[in-house]
Amino acid sequence: MTVRYVRVNPVADMFAPAVRANGNVAIVGKVTPPTPAPADLLAVGESAAFTDPAEARRRAPGDLGEAIALAFTQSPGPTLVTGVRVDGGAPDWEAALEVLATLDVQIVALAAEPLDATSGGANGSVRTLADHVAAVSSTGGDGMERIGVAMLEKDATDPTIVSGALASERMVYVAHKSDEDVAAAVAGTIAGHEPHISLLFKSVAVSSAPFTSAEIGELNGSETFASGPAGKGVNWLVDPPLIPGQAVFMGEGYTGNPGGKKYVDIVRTIDSVTFQLKARLIRSIGNVRISRSGLRGLGATIESVLEPLIRQGVIEGYTIVIPLLTLLDKPQRTPAEDQQVNNAQSERVVEVLVAVDYAGAIHRIALTLKFE
Repeated sequence: MTVRYVRVNPVADMFAPAVRANGNVAIVGKVTPPTPAPADLLAVGESAAFTDPAEARRRAPGDLGEAIALAFTQSPGPTLVTGVRVDGGAPDWEAALEVLATLDVQIVALAAEPLDATSGGANGSVRTLADHVAAVSSTGGDGMERIGVAMLEKDATDPTIVSGALASERMVYVAHKSDEDVAAAVAGTIAGHEPHISLLFKSVAVSSAPFTSAEIGELNGSETFASGPAGKGVNWLVDPPLIPGQAVFMGEGYTGNPGGKKYVDIVRTIDSVTFQLKARLIRSIGNVRISRSGLRGLGATIESVLEPLIRQGVIEGYTIVIPLLTLLDKPQRTPAEDQQVNNAQSERVVEVLVAVDYAGAIHRIALTLKFE
């Protein structure tokens, strides 16, 4: 019999980790049925996933179909857009948005619904959108976090309209001078980029006249030479003279809440990283022991999610603290510390603290040029 000094019994235990989509768009809007209407015309309250703008125009002609087609026009843009039809006479925006509550979408917009005193008021369309994205993101299922996109009225430059419940870090507002559905276009633009990518100077495929310096100052607020971006919760469209050619770009990447998470990429990145951690850690539930080796393995599992983000340049670094592991590693514990360990093992609950240093993109450069 052959002597085998080292015996290895390989066992393949590969699995496909859960993946959260980052660029699925949903648009709610009105439909204008043609004569004759197609047999599969989208019904009121019905949702349909589209991958082809022509099919969206055919099944949802009118505001909804045109908005979906415009979202697809962006480059890069979304690969999937879900449309939900509302009644053109007395639209029930809340019911239509409720259809999206359990769907895998991350960006929601309303077709041809600018923000004004009516749409932003109680039970108004944009107010309902703001309430929807905030509620589903905080109380919905895992991976249901989302943002909403809304446009101001054409030529509007007063950012104070974004107030109260509208001033949400889950909302993106855009000022424009366009006759097109800018909200749908910006939703498509956001969908085409990874969550950590800043929206500043990202192309938006719409036509829009430029804002004057005074108008941008009203939208953004004043900035000193060395200060950071001001911001009042409203973005704008620009065609910077320093960028060759003519095109329309996002003038900033603000959320609707400049006093909270100020930038859209921060909100989207937190949603993405949170989902990745949950999806990776779910395999630890019911398997990892509350012991030194078990908790060290738990920390390694978290590292397996965060380390690739460092290599990709998404985050600068992270710190993982497992207080119970610190107690287990102590050679001598106090009676109170022994009780903490016993409680954790009895209740089977482990607290983990993770601090992440997010590497945000540059939005302003203050340059002093001195000639001597």
